[in-house]
Amino acid sequence: MAQWTSAMGAAQLARLLNSQQDRPAGPGTRRPPAYRALADGIRLLVLEGRVPVAARLPAERELALSLSVSRTTVAAAYEALRAEGFLESRRGAGSWTAVPAGNPLPARGLEPLPPEALGSIIDLGCAALPAPEPWLTRAVQGALEELPPYAHTHGDYPAGLPALRAMIAERYTSRGIPTMPEQIMVTTGAMGAIDAICHLFAGRGERIAVESPSYANILQLMRAAGARLVPVAMAEGLAGWDMDRWRQVLRDAAPRIAYVVADFHNPTGALADEDQRRRLVEAARSAGTVLVADETMSELWLDADVEGAMPRPVCAFDPAGSTVVTVGSASKAFWAGMRIGWVRAAPDVIRSLVAARAYADLGTPVLEQLAVNWLFSTGGWAKAVEVRRDQARDNRDALVTAVRRELPEWEFEVPKGGLTLWVRTGGLSGSRLAEAGERVGVRVPSGPRFGVDGAFEGYVRLPFTVGGAVAEEAAVRLAAAARLVESGGSGGGEAPRTFVA
Repeated sequence: MAQWTSAMGAAQLARLLNSQQDRPAGPGTRRPPAYRALADGIRLLVLEGRVPVAARLPAERELALSLSVSRTTVAAAYEALRAEGFLESRRGAGSWTAVPAGNPLPARGLEPLPPEALGSIIDLGCAALPAPEPWLTRAVQGALEELPPYAHTHGDYPAGLPALRAMIAERYTSRGIPTMPEQIMVTTGAMGAIDAICHLFAGRGERIAVESPSYANILQLMRAAGARLVPVAMAEGLAGWDMDRWRQVLRDAAPRIAYVVADFHNPTGALADEDQRRRLVEAARSAGTVLVADETMSELWLDADVEGAMPRPVCAFDPAGSTVVTVGSASKAFWAGMRIGWVRAAPDVIRSLVAARAYADLGTPVLEQLAVNWLFSTGGWAKAVEVRRDQARDNRDALVTAVRRELPEWEFEVPKGGLTLWVRTGGLSGSRLAEAGERVGVRVPSGPRFGVDGAFEGYVRLPFTVGGAVAEEAAVRLAAAARLVESGGSGGGEAPRTFVA
């Protein structure tokens, strides 16, 4: 990478390095030289995504003072990292983090599995559940009853059906955020919404700040649009955003857009609190950055202590509507096959998005819009989402129990909502686990899919898409994949067993 896109202060890096001292070393482990321990610590922070790729590191003297070590130790550590490909330097520009050439490429795992393979492979790639029947069937039947008047029109509604726009606006208003239909555009899923927003606000070569880790498909969409991604590391565990890092990146990198998932973040499951939301909106406003808030998981709380205590939406802290653009969707809370999403923004932004749509997809399918409108207007949505929560909760609990039993060395925190578990794999390569999993009959996406430039090699994402005996079998197969990776096996491995739920 030619240059750094964010900066890591000496005190901040020292805190991250010192936090590693709480991790116990294995029995009989010999203490490495100080410079080697420092180099290994920085390398691990990069691979875990806690220090972003392309982050400028502090000068040798500054880091030495913060760590209370000699400058020679820091210089030797930096030199070791350069030799291994984890650090790049240029006279006058300093040194910044990198990932070496030849680092394992992210394995497959997010593309939908062909239906014919479902009998022999357990799919943990897509965080999507089956439709919550009977509500899908009822919604489609209700849509068919409402269809005849629309069938006499041309069928193109670039901003969305007026009735659905009004219904979505009313839903925001009922949450304490006054919204007009003119502030809503209906899209083809959340992906369609974010694609339109990126093309409007961020031309090729523009910087977009993203959480690190973040949703893999969105990262790929932004890369394909020619964006320069600036990763901002999440706080540890389920603590949400690290606001010091966000303020620094927004100030130093001046990204055109910042993309965040505040509600049960994908993949970590973190829930940003109200103070974090308020401070991020303020920081984005000060930097002139458009803050894109993805709310696709906002209704998927799973624990009783979260229900009724959810933070207000990010857009609630932007009453003027000048900073936050909100994206919602039916795909996660209801069904992935229901490709209906929406954008809430200032009316002038919506007008610009609608005008640009003439050169994209013209509009969203009418029948699906009518189905979602039926769900919203009849109370079917609330009942269907409750079914979805029950499914996800049961699956989460079964998966957590099975993974803890079969893979006790893997580390994770159990989120209170959402559809995903973010798992540290005990030092094993997530990419190699994904490859081995394909051979033993379980598909799992590797951590680097959710990072920028190869970060998070020591992670995998496990979605709450299977439960009961299937979850137990998935954990057994993951353990078999882990044994293959530990043994260095590269052959055909164990044959996948056919599993019938």
